[in-house]
Amino acid sequence: MRARTHPFAAPRERGAILFVALIVLVAMSLAGIALMRSVDTNVLIAGNLAFRQSATAGGDWGIEDARAWITGSPALLNDDLSTPYFYATWQENLDLTGNNSLISNDYNWDSTNTGEQPRDLGFDAAGNRVQYVIHRLCDKAGQPNDVNCVKSSLVAGSMAAGTSKVITGAGGGPVPGKASVLYRVTVKITGPRNTVSFVQAVMN
Repeated sequence: MRARTHPFAAPRERGAILFVALIVLVAMSLAGIALMRSVDTNVLIAGNLAFRQSATAGGDWGIEDARAWITGSPALLNDDLSTPYFYATWQENLDLTGNNSLISNDYNWDSTNTGEQPRDLGFDAAGNRVQYVIHRLCDKAGQPNDVNCVKSSLVAGSMAAGTSKVITGAGGGPVPGKASVLYRVTVKITGPRNTVSFVQAVMN
């Protein structure tokens, strides 16, 4: 005898909706995790850029201190290593940043050897350590009139304010009376998160 089925009985459920819901839930969870990681990465990048900009801004301190030293020490500017952080030559084979694989002679910013230390100004208000080294842009030590130097000469022949200046290459003979030797200042700034920036300036 065949069993009779009630006409209003609900059909048997197979759980397809539950399976789809689980898939959607997993997809939403993965999207949420990806969004959180993206936000964290963006915050980290922004923080690193801020530290790098702060470190670069700290280079102004080193540049100004070097300018004051060059201006106040004219008698020391013709001799190599008159101070540990000053060189009377441009040292073309010296890599100041340690990024040039073709130059094996890297400058040691952490040197403790007498006569080889950079000038260390300590830490600024943002926690950046500022160091610098000065190179006179000449091929040899000695009086500027006796060696080849990169120099700045006045176009109009006047020391008046606003006078234009041009850069004259090395090898041009003696330094004219109204020309001055140029100096390259390299500043290394080490930030609180091991952020390292280099700033260079050329001055006379």
